[in-house]
Amino acid sequence: MLHSRLLHYIDEVARLGSIRAAGARLHVAPSAINRQILMLEAELEQPLFERLPRGMRLTPAGEALVAHIRRTLRQYRETVADIRDLRALGNGEVVIATMTGLASSVVATAAATFRARHPQVRISIRAMSTREIARAIEDSEADLGLGFNIPASPRLEVCWQLNTRLGVVVSPHHPLTAMDTVPLAQCPPFPLIFADRSMVIHGIVAEAFAKAGLDIQPAFHTNSIETMKRLAMSGEAIAFLSEFDIAEELRDGRLVFRPVRDAFDVNILSLIRREKHGHGLAADLLAEEIGTTLRPGNTRAGGDAAPERP
Repeated sequence: MLHSRLLHYIDEVARLGSIRAAGARLHVAPSAINRQILMLEAELEQPLFERLPRGMRLTPAGEALVAHIRRTLRQYRETVADIRDLRALGNGEVVIATMTGLASSVVATAAATFRARHPQVRISIRAMSTREIARAIEDSEADLGLGFNIPASPRLEVCWQLNTRLGVVVSPHHPLTAMDTVPLAQCPPFPLIFADRSMVIHGIVAEAFAKAGLDIQPAFHTNSIETMKRLAMSGEAIAFLSEFDIAEELRDGRLVFRPVRDAFDVNILSLIRREKHGHGLAADLLAEEIGTTLRPGNTRAGGDAAPERP
């Protein structure tokens, strides 16, 4: 990389169109600036400036170099700001709004790993519904939001998205575990666990059964992901959740996930934050940790789909 002083010399000459003016701005002798530019031009074997009677004008080679210089200087300033923020990181707090199942699996795992690296940062994890997550981010009540099928809004920035299908969640001894994928029609003979109508997942599952022409009477309704998992573990009841909802239970072998062959094609998991809002470094680092936890092939969380970055 070019010497840092030379970066500033060339940038100022390009901005001001004069070596003398650049020298006055930088408190450097014009002859020293000119000497450095001539040496670089000799090294590159082409001129960077046209020497005009009333100043200096960039050549095409000079324009390309100045664009690189300004990117480099901007990145340097951003890095210095990040380093300074790291010193203040210990006094920060990150609030993440998420859903119950994600809070107890993906978010808990990511938060614990993050906290081990930054032990003085406080992390608040708040379980909410999908619409409450969006509202909390819009109203700046939370720094990050993680949830399924969050409605789009011009006030929200999507950090990344992941399409993770719902599937059948059952105990390891359930008859359906013998199948690699489960037809929806195979589910009604067993006790079904449905999310409460207040949860977005209820509409997804109910619509799938309706489209398949299956008349069902769920045995259980609950607005608690934890309750759904407990009921599925206890016998032959079937819950409909994503692999991320049961990441810990999958690792421990307490539950089994099977894709549904003919339903639940789309179930978008999104990490969001406020659009055009000053994001703290701690929130950015926690967002990266969540992304790492959700990365395909990561043993800390379930999932096999690649992130879809907008």
